[in-house]
Amino acid sequence: MATTNDAALDPKKGAAEAKKSFDLSAVKDFLPLIGFVVILAFFAIATGGSILTPKNITLILSGGYMLMIAACGVWMIMAMGCLDFSQGSMLGVSCAVVCALSQYNLVLAILGGIATGAVIGLINALFHVKGQIQSFVVTMCMMFLLRGVCAFLTTEKPVQAAGYITGFNNMPLLMGITIAVLVITFVITRFTCLGHNLKAIGANEKGARFAGIKVQKTKILVYVAAGCITGFAAFINAVKIGSVTATSGNMLETQLLIAMVLGGMPINGGARARFSNVVIGVASYLVYASGASRVRRERALTFYALQLGMNFFWSIIFFSLEMYLTAFIWLVGMWMLILICTVLFWHIDRRAGRLMLPYLAWVAFAGYLNMGIFLLN
Repeated sequence: MATTNDAALDPKKGAAEAKKSFDLSAVKDFLPLIGFVVILAFFAIATGGSILTPKNITLILSGGYMLMIAACGVWMIMAMGCLDFSQGSMLGVSCAVVCALSQYNLVLAILGGIATGAVIGLINALFHVKGQIQSFVVTMCMMFLLRGVCAFLTTEKPVQAAGYITGFNNMPLLMGITIAVLVITFVITRFTCLGHNLKAIGANEKGARFAGIKVQKTKILVYVAAGCITGFAAFINAVKIGSVTATSGNMLETQLLIAMVLGGMPINGGARARFSNVVIGVASYLVYASGASRVRRERALTFYALQLGMNFFWSIIFFSLEMYLTAFIWLVGMWMLILICTVLFWHIDRRAGRLMLPYLAWVAFAGYLNMGIFLLN
């Protein structure tokens, strides 16, 4: 109370406090963008600048079209303070429909994917809105259900798309489609009452209802619209991959959630939700995923080269110098390096990790023989 009175009595002090508050608020608005720059700078340094080459930038962008489109629907859901964990499984099932219908007609395939996403979104909305079940509970159950459906559809073999589908996999076309989806979503959520209603529901659902907003109708509409967007993203996924397996769309919901958080999207939605959360968040995630992958590969190869060097010198220590105890200690260090290398390989590609296991076992056996020879001599 004293601070408030002092500020009222001293206009300069009040103005200074107001300016400080304004500056903090302005900085908060730019935090996602600052975070993107920091992530980009970190991996540019960690990869020696290779991540910024035109070829790698193209690769990063080519992997982000589907994610960027799907993020538009997720943003609308999160703006209402809701969640959707069924996005990955929804994309997998919708993509299976797209691939199957592409054998007959391209337009039919696109409409089929969109309709599949819309139906799944409607089911999610009805259980959440009419059944009064929390959105994360409904969508998690739907995630597991659809993952089973996707596994059933691909039991015998992957669902293959028609050959002409992958012919649409060119950067200008996919980038144009992605930009179009972003612009349409931005215009709808910024300049129509729907966008204001989303944020009002996220800020205070009960207050929004008293203000005359049809909360239930809006939620159902948004879940259906998000499903349509994911169904269209499934078409983009089919264009990129050309087929569907049991793991298609796996972990997409996690990628989307991470992207939204990196973009500064508040989990409870409301007035602080900005559409820029989508673009900055997905861009940050793509740079992070690509940069982390490159750093992991370089680190794995570094450990692999180190253990090869130790392997070479162990032979000299053991056979030429006959320093059996030193050779054993050296071998223990080499085994630890091989173990680290195996773990790193496993995270990059499990097949590479499995191939390292016999080598790991052989070096352990060599250590046993090395110690035996030392004890006998």
